[in-house]
Amino acid sequence: MGVDASAVVVGFARALRAAGVDAGPDRVQAFLGALTLLEPGLRSDMYWAGRLALCGSRDDLERYQRVFAAYFGAQGDGVPKGAAPAPRLRLVVRDPGTAPRTATRAADDGVPTPVLADSTDVLRHRDFAGLTAAEREQLRRLLAAFRLRGEVRRSARRHPARRGSVDPRRTVRELLRRGGEPARLRRHTRSERPRQVVLLVDVSGSMAPYADALLRFAHAASHGTRTEVFTIGTRLTRVTRELAHRDPDTAMAALAAAVPDWRGGTRLGEMLRCFLDRWGRRGMARGAVVVLLSDGWERGDPALLAAQMRRLHRLAHRVIWANPRKARPGYAPLAAGMAAALPSVDAFVEGHSLAALERLAAVVRGADP
Repeated sequence: MGVDASAVVVGFARALRAAGVDAGPDRVQAFLGALTLLEPGLRSDMYWAGRLALCGSRDDLERYQRVFAAYFGAQGDGVPKGAAPAPRLRLVVRDPGTAPRTATRAADDGVPTPVLADSTDVLRHRDFAGLTAAEREQLRRLLAAFRLRGEVRRSARRHPARRGSVDPRRTVRELLRRGGEPARLRRHTRSERPRQVVLLVDVSGSMAPYADALLRFAHAASHGTRTEVFTIGTRLTRVTRELAHRDPDTAMAALAAAVPDWRGGTRLGEMLRCFLDRWGRRGMARGAVVVLLSDGWERGDPALLAAQMRRLHRLAHRVIWANPRKARPGYAPLAAGMAAALPSVDAFVEGHSLAALERLAAVVRGADP
């Protein structure tokens, strides 16, 4: 069966955007154009073409290598074997009768790159609950490349800019420096910064098939951004410090030791009240993007959950609920807890697969759900 190279490239670009690389449509088109002139079955050609076309800054290089390693199955730090030096271009003058060069090189390790990537693209849409052990390991590599940024807001601080309102202090200082001679007006504008993101991850028994993937997503999201992570079940546990470990497995081990209510019951209303009383009023939820990753099963009073969701909605900038069971055919939010919470939810999205988490990350950044 043939592999659609354009679908592979688009899926790879989505994974890069989820990792924080600005791989927009124009860069993807440039990547596709480069592949038509190269040998897409070779990791080295795929690696260097993508690196040149899709990366826009030095910060993108490390993210690109991590995503490439997870997506195309490369070893080590993501650079394909034998492709450490960048390919050099040289002008070759051929005789008119010389036949054009054919693709005679073998793939770097004997496995066609597009086939590997196509299997990864299929994995992106698979439900976490139905993955094999090998697929879960590949999923963990892809989740480690995630980055999560909150919706951008304008801060009260200002910085120098070419356009904007006049900066009186800098303008007066410039006039004094010139001895009162006319000078160009100095201007400033408000700076932009991402809003804080708060992740509340349900670790109850009904969420057991999804908890590991969602917590690894939270681990990747908490690095390099203003992100706080809590687990909810029968207790509320702040696990931001445990997830600070760079190594995902070390972080998961520390988190397992810190969370006492793995696979227990669910008391969403009480846990949300605890979060708001202890953390929300102190400013953590105020103006933040709050994401609840839960199936909505509630053992407590649904009226309490509804009241606490209204409190949260008044404090937060946006409330997003990601439900892994939303993707199932015929699903309807009929559970008492989910039905009670929905009126106070700004965006209700899926959370069952890697592609769903990519969409969730876009919604957190401010995209329309």
